[in-house]
Amino acid sequence: MSIITLLTDFGTADSYVAEMKAVLLSEVPGIVLIDVTHDIPSGNVLAAQYVLSRVWRRFPLGTVHLAVVDPGVGTVRRALAGEIAGHQFVAPDNGLLSGLPATTRFVALPIPALASPTFHGRDVFAPIAALLATGGSLESLGAPITDPVRSPLPVPHVEPGRVTGEVIYVDHFGNLISNVAGVGAPAGSVTVAGVDVGPLRRSFGEVATGELIAYVGSAGTVEIAQRDGSAASRLGAGVGADVRVGAR
Repeated sequence: MSIITLLTDFGTADSYVAEMKAVLLSEVPGIVLIDVTHDIPSGNVLAAQYVLSRVWRRFPLGTVHLAVVDPGVGTVRRALAGEIAGHQFVAPDNGLLSGLPATTRFVALPIPALASPTFHGRDVFAPIAALLATGGSLESLGAPITDPVRSPLPVPHVEPGRVTGEVIYVDHFGNLISNVAGVGAPAGSVTVAGVDVGPLRRSFGEVATGELIAYVGSAGTVEIAQRDGSAASRLGAGVGADVRVGAR
């Protein structure tokens, strides 16, 4: 049985996610639906790109990934379907899929005349995801394109003995996730937003409750946390905050 993952900024207080699932289950009864998250900050395309980039390869081949964070819904922005490495994707053409390899094949999707201009997740993207999950080919869905919107996440600046990056995501624990790779990170202190949090450590248990800690997180990049608290709140820092590893 095929799998469709769902990633949106819709939250769960309203009916929007359920309406998308209703379309998917009506078109593909028994399909396995996996909620990646529906708590992407509203309209935050870069956050959606980061989360999708973390998870998509972990799913089985043949998975369809349906991602809808779409502040430009109803405008001239394109709707896309893509395919790479045995996975397929459906999303708005707003940079959300920028984390996919450059060799990803894309098609631009037609917008049905009766589609709600404010809810393409239900009326455009969900039906296409269902078609892909039932074996529909990418080429049958739309016209090939070679110029999808690319707005990749920022990359760190590397110099001898120091790497300077930034926070690219804040999780619900208040952990600050940076773009600085843990592998090969230089020795020395980690600073975030100008605050020294000490050297890289292995796990939260190496500091006392309430202390800040820097470590290599499960995504393989440097993260900053407060044990039993929120580093984001403690430091007043968020996405874009400066992160430095190594010599000052």
